[in-house]
Amino acid sequence: MSEVPLIRLRGLTKTYGTGSAAFQALRGVDLQIEAGEFVAVMGPSGSGKSTAMNLIGCLDTPTAGSYRFRGIEVASLDRDQRALLRRHQFGFVFQGFHLLARTTAQENVELPLLYRGSGRKERQALAREALARVGLTGWETHTPAELSGGQQQRVAIARAIVTRPTVLLADEPTGNLDSARSVEIMELLTELNRDGITVVMVTHEPPMAAYARRIVHFLDGVVAREERPATQSAVPQEA
Repeated sequence: MSEVPLIRLRGLTKTYGTGSAAFQALRGVDLQIEAGEFVAVMGPSGSGKSTAMNLIGCLDTPTAGSYRFRGIEVASLDRDQRALLRRHQFGFVFQGFHLLARTTAQENVELPLLYRGSGRKERQALAREALARVGLTGWETHTPAELSGGQQQRVAIARAIVTRPTVLLADEPTGNLDSARSVEIMELLTELNRDGITVVMVTHEPPMAAYARRIVHFLDGVVAREERPATQSAVPQEA
């Protein structure tokens, strides 16, 4: 592992609102994620797990504390620099597939490359490659209505990895799927992790979390404990 952690959160807080209406979603989160890890984040509703995910992915900014990505303090970056970090280093998968309904699978996957300014031939080649990687060769011209839920989530994952991100952030990626399709998606995420993509996944389902190498439990805005599924032995959170 690298001497510098890929992701390091120290004393991270996030408060929404002000005065009597203020809500502290994160109350001082300490968390370290190394390159190549597969980490599952669990916790009850309101525990702060999705808030932490949004901060890691630069979709939001913390109120206080430190977030370092590859040793760089993210708070020191301006808005445009954070957008570049998000665009080039992170891929996002959500519970809802968020595919454009009247657009083919390949065109959906091309979208991040379009925003990046890639040329047409490059977009098409990379999109086909990403779809092949998730097992959807031959489905490029199908629209979401012609795909099953599992296939739609595979398209969403292809869209997330088409830019070749360092980190894949998955927020309840199996939440809308039946058990068989959920297993397919988790096996795909495991395969992507083996190929070198760092995976951070929020889930409320213990069987899905068990695919990760490490499970981080959030409670009341802090990291309460960690465990490793292989041994199911709790490990203390680093100071």
